Amino acid sequence: MLKKLKFYLIGFVPGLIIVFFILNQKGTSCSYFPNDRVIAETLTKDFSYSGQFKRELEANKISEKELKDNIIPNGTINFDKSNAQKKPCPEYILNYPKNNPTYEIHYSKCKDKAEFLDLKKIK
Repeated sequence: MLKKLKFYLIGFVPGLIIVFFILNQKGTSCSYFPNDRVIAETLTKDFSYSGQFKRELEANKISEKELKDNIIPNGTINFDKSNAQKKPCPEYILNYPKNNPTYEIHYSKCKDKAEFLDLKKIK
């Protein structure tokens, strides 16, 4: 029995280390929480902006780059206010930052694109 465990560990531990380094280099993440899945999927879509949303971005001096690189990845989805079951394009409310939110973003996530509809400054 001890011999079998020894052989198992000789293969398992190095395999675990190799897999860890391979996945770590590719920047993969394994988060299955609903908030993280919705945000990750949103970031893979093509973005489109309503006229209202563009005006609010300009008024709040927020660039599209900052929206994609900072606000969306560091925001949190408010599932109580969102309509995640809407067909064909679910609608979400994203609050940024996670703690003590300053902005509320309303957007819809379709198959090929994410359309940003409204941006509100909460404080």
